[in-house]
Amino acid sequence: MIITGNANILIKEIKQQMSQVFEMKDLGNLHYFLGLEVRKDSRQTFLTQGKYVRSLLERFRMEQCRSAATPLHKNLKLSNDDGTKEVDATMYRELVGSLIYLTTTRPDLAYSVSVLSQFMSKPLESHWIAAECVLRYLSGTSNYGILYTDTSNVILVGFSDSDWAGNLDDQRSITGYAFSIGFGVIAWSIKKQSIVALSSCEAEYQALCAATCEAIWLRRLLNDAGEGQKESTSIKTNN
Repeated sequence: MIITGNANILIKEIKQQMSQVFEMKDLGNLHYFLGLEVRKDSRQTFLTQGKYVRSLLERFRMEQCRSAATPLHKNLKLSNDDGTKEVDATMYRELVGSLIYLTTTRPDLAYSVSVLSQFMSKPLESHWIAAECVLRYLSGTSNYGILYTDTSNVILVGFSDSDWAGNLDDQRSITGYAFSIGFGVIAWSIKKQSIVALSSCEAEYQALCAATCEAIWLRRLLNDAGEGQKESTSIKTNN
């Protein structure tokens, strides 16, 4: 269990009360939790899953592989039926499931994992090769994570994009957005759109709509936390 707050006295009282009901051991400041590594000093906090990445590479015998510059090859399009043979579905699901957990601190993997997770029921050799490419990317970026720094100027900024007709089987596009405060990303999502966009403009519009809904929710959350946004929230998108 992780207990966090800005009042040490209240945190101490909570731990004392819970220890009277449950058998507990205080492990002190947070450093490691279910594969999540936390490195903190007085001015910044760094979240990473480096140890988890290294164990993942060892499990799939990719610890000595040549690293890749990107999680997926540029302009790669996968399909449910591309003529390649089927692979071990259990192994593929284990790999994709592990990658899904890794997106907790690696938003740069969100799109790749979203694409790979669409073929869990019947994975093909082409899908496995694409998944191995993600592992090659991880071999060179195992210590990547999210850095949060102390800032007195809390300004919410959003980024939105879409992959028009990215799915070859149903022609639906993929929505992607991310929101940050300072240099640290606080919220992100990659999701297939619910309807088929008839143009790249419509696909971008749907992505902006989803990002706007998220921005409204985040603004309300920040307001409850005492960090209300005085100005409008900018959402940047490519055109």
